[in-house]
Amino acid sequence: MASHHGFDAFDRASTRLREVYKKFQKIKPDALDVDTEILDLSRGLTDSQKQNIHVFQWRDQDALEKTSAAFAGLQPELRWQGADEIHNLAYEHKDMPGLFLIPSLLSPQVQVKVLSCILHRDLSNPMHKTNLNMHYDLPYPEYGSSFFTYSPTPTVMIQPKDSDLHKALTIPQALNKKLRWITLGGQYDWTEKSYPDEQPPQFPSDLTEFLQGLFPSMTPEAAIVNFYTPGDTLSLHRDISEQSGQGLASLSIGCDGIFVIGCEVPSENRDQVKSIILRLRSGDAVFMEGPSRFAWHGVPQIVPDTCPSWLERWPALGDRDGKQSYESWDGWMRTKRVNLNVRQMWD
Repeated sequence: MASHHGFDAFDRASTRLREVYKKFQKIKPDALDVDTEILDLSRGLTDSQKQNIHVFQWRDQDALEKTSAAFAGLQPELRWQGADEIHNLAYEHKDMPGLFLIPSLLSPQVQVKVLSCILHRDLSNPMHKTNLNMHYDLPYPEYGSSFFTYSPTPTVMIQPKDSDLHKALTIPQALNKKLRWITLGGQYDWTEKSYPDEQPPQFPSDLTEFLQGLFPSMTPEAAIVNFYTPGDTLSLHRDISEQSGQGLASLSIGCDGIFVIGCEVPSENRDQVKSIILRLRSGDAVFMEGPSRFAWHGVPQIVPDTCPSWLERWPALGDRDGKQSYESWDGWMRTKRVNLNVRQMWD
């Protein structure tokens, strides 16, 4: 039995928490817009929610602006409305101390830069494993190139390791639907629910510097990047495999996601729970530390047709600094949610 921080890595969430999760997995998008159980800052808080939420400044504003500008490279030609605006308020609910929602922490420029780092550079590095590596021999592009340099027409095939079990994939099939996650730094073993003993690849240095600027109490050493389309989910789980108990950061880019987090209340009845439901939008950040660090959490629904209009065309946002514009992949982000989940492995 794998045990970490006093928890069983193979345990399941309580029946009551799973019922909450299933409710928001089944609810229709129109109903999400009016459900008052959801903490939706873009819609505004109910009077009850206002009474239970503490609001404060997350970081020094000047430090945040410098961190974001340095990471994004101060691209003056990339100007969307509000592109330079960085929001700096954190919201903490009294029922889930240590859970901080920081809406719009990532400016549009920063969101584009994060996508470019992960999908053009890190995905092309075979040291950072994906869910596809288990069953397929990936045709990695030449060093410094992106998988998006391949044509979206089904010409290049990705061959399975065992053709009796899996069919060959085209590049569009892989990038549009089959790619579910990539690990950066520490290479998490999903079967064993642990990290291998061998030295992991280095966590990308530019992301390290940027993330430490946003979350100074955490040293980024491992990340799981999840790729979702509407209909995809992430089941309730606890991130307990790290030796360190330092906070966990989560950044959302693309379509809205419904985020459920909860914990059992100590009592004779294990089904006594506290839960918070968040609607996360592109640019939002969540930080979990203290009592919420090892809480159950999951994503029961990706809300369709909610990717910001300025981001829908990525990676075909036009030529930037002489780099390829990827016009043939125009609209790839329209149906995507990319979630960067970062944690510290060791104290």
